[in-house]
Amino acid sequence: MPIKEDNKITADTFLDGIWKENPVFVMLLGMCPVLAVTNSVSNALAMGLATTFVLLCSSSLISLLRHLIPKEVRIATYIVIIATFVTITDYVIQAVSLELYNALGAFIQLIVVNCMILGRAEAYACKHHLLKTIVNSLGMGLGFTFALLCLGSVRELLGNGSLLGYAIFGDSFQPWVVMVLPPGGFIVLGTWLLLFNWLKERKINNEKNSSNTFANDKGVA
Repeated sequence: MPIKEDNKITADTFLDGIWKENPVFVMLLGMCPVLAVTNSVSNALAMGLATTFVLLCSSSLISLLRHLIPKEVRIATYIVIIATFVTITDYVIQAVSLELYNALGAFIQLIVVNCMILGRAEAYACKHHLLKTIVNSLGMGLGFTFALLCLGSVRELLGNGSLLGYAIFGDSFQPWVVMVLPPGGFIVLGTWLLLFNWLKERKINNEKNSSNTFANDKGVA
């Protein structure tokens, strides 16, 4: 039985990936690069953009071929498509900046097994038309990049006293070395998760209070 496609594109098609369904802060996907390469803003930005490129290109191609890919081999096909764009990204980064390539290390190749990309292919790209897939993939990719930048900016600022290599604090600042080490990634990620969960709970409570107030006003009336 063919899957019924919803071709309507709304603001949520793009914005869900940035906030409501953020891959890192809400869905907790792609934790390996999130913790490993966010010790600086430049590394975080490069990994975020590389992942966004792979997600956008692979999802678009899968959407175009969704009626031609046999369901029995769909996962294997998705992985081959994703790996192709990861290879392209790997060579481009290596050609542009060998220093950045060495800083990101094996995590560029590990984009192939990023659950966010494979999950988007299985849950979204194979069920929606090209334009809607592009919009959604772009939102998810930017949401992932946003999350990496949130961690990278805090870790570089506190760990080195700089942002993008530019000193922010004076010479008297004592860097928190732990922030650029692996434990710092867990500390900063946990703090951001607490903040996002607090904002989520606050929104739910505000909506609940608004509904109760409306119901009480209606009862009095």
